[in-house]
Amino acid sequence: MTTRTNTKQSTSNGARQNPFAPLIVDVAVPLGSYYLFKDGFGMSTFAALAWSSVVPAVRTVWGVVKERRTNALAGLILVVNVVSLLLSFVSGDPRLMLAKDSGISSTVAIGILVSVALGKPMMTAGMKPFLLKGDAAREAAWERLVSGRAAASAAFRRKERVFSVVWGVVLLAECAGRVVGAYTIPVDTMVWLGTVIMIGSIAIAMVVGGGLAVDPMEKMVAAEVEAAKKASARHEVAVAA
Repeated sequence: MTTRTNTKQSTSNGARQNPFAPLIVDVAVPLGSYYLFKDGFGMSTFAALAWSSVVPAVRTVWGVVKERRTNALAGLILVVNVVSLLLSFVSGDPRLMLAKDSGISSTVAIGILVSVALGKPMMTAGMKPFLLKGDAAREAAWERLVSGRAAASAAFRRKERVFSVVWGVVLLAECAGRVVGAYTIPVDTMVWLGTVIMIGSIAIAMVVGGGLAVDPMEKMVAAEVEAAKKASARHEVAVAA
């Protein structure tokens, strides 16, 4: 009875978690706080980058010390901010400053693609909670799929890599577009157009990544959950017989 109660409580608590929490904390908060400090409070680029580095720094240290694992997204954002802080010492050309901003996208994109090559797709951290929805059965199905113990494991891991590749490629394209724009479009126009390009790129990555990877993976997880239920039912019948 106690085990069932704990399982239900765990599932209930997981269900209440925001599935987008990892992406919000690791990416949206640092990026949003940077623009808030810079444009909202009028801070210098250096100061805005420094203060927006607090969350990823805390997340990275917390993961290493408390959870004994590294948080890839938080760590990458921290590295990007540190690099940007160093680049902020370069001053003078406003077009160079605009082009510098695209370094965030390129660094994240390269990090994502490298993680795929290493067999640990970085964007999985943001996509996994969305697929599992805090459900214990889906969590178990996910583990079977990624560990190779399910029939659809190979296809599942392939789609997992595709999702990160889509984000990496789109962010690299976004970086290239902003660099070209920084040196060919009037500065006043590029200041707001750069944000439009960034938001549009994220939307494209979500739509393409969702269609090519997230939707098929969600179906595989659901199918694996059903397969586990049927296997459990057959086992109970065999035991009863």
